[in-house]
This record gives sequence, C-alpha cells and structure tokens, in this order.
Amino acid sequence: MTPEQRLAELRELFLTAPAPVETRVLAVVLSLILVGTVLWLVKRRTLREEYTPIWLLVACAIALVSIASPLLQALTRAIGAWTQSSALFFFGQLFLVAICLHYAVRLSQLTLQVKNLVQEVAVLRAELEDATARAPSAPRLPS
Repeated sequence: MTPEQRLAELRELFLTAPAPVETRVLAVVLSLILVGTVLWLVKRRTLREEYTPIWLLVACAIALVSIASPLLQALTRAIGAWTQSSALFFFGQLFLVAICLHYAVRLSQLTLQVKNLVQEVAVLRAELEDATARAPSAPRLPS
C-alpha cells in the first residue's frame, strides 16, 4: 500500500467516523440556549432587532449541522478538510471574519457621522457667537 493510499484511507476513516451522540445533543442544547439568549437580549433592548435574524440563523445552522450529520460530512468533503471539527472551525472563522468586516464598516460610517456632527456643531457655535457679539445685552455662552 502506497503512502497516498494510506492517507486516502485515513482521511476516509476520519470523515466517516460518527460524532458521539453526547456531542450532538450538547450542540443542539447550546443552539437552543443561543436562541433563548438572543430573544432575551432583544426583549431587554440590549441587542438591536436588525441583528436578531443573523444570530437566529447561526443558532439554527448549529442545530441543523448537529442533527444532520451527513450534511456536515458533505461540507467537510466539499472544503477538503479531514475532520468534521476542522470544517466547523473553518466556518466559524469565516463567520468571525464576516462579523469583523461588518463592524469595521459600521465603525467607519459612525466615525464619518461623528466628524460631520462635530463640524456642524462648530459652525453653529460660531454663528451663535457672532449673533451674541452683535447683541451686547444677550448672555454669552461658555466655551
């Protein structure tokens, strides 16, 4: 048997190894806890409603992959990973990169908005100071 054949056999062994039932049950329970936490945070207005579908989708994806083991095996084969846990880590990293990118875009937008607001306040303050300088009886604003 050649080394390539041994590697192919070993990869097939890793890919077809079933996940323990306890691990799958734990993943489903954690996804249900995630759904409950997301709904609780939305109810308390700690998490905005616009992010709710994303996190509910993540929880459903975790539950689906935990319940449907062949789906995870197919995804693992599709990306060329050796183990199902490697595929999960890969998709988790992709999700985290997408979240980081989203927050970088939001931060850039908010930075621009703050800059525009500061400039607008400076213009308004200058106009107000000009107006109060022309009317000597009006009280001056503290700087």
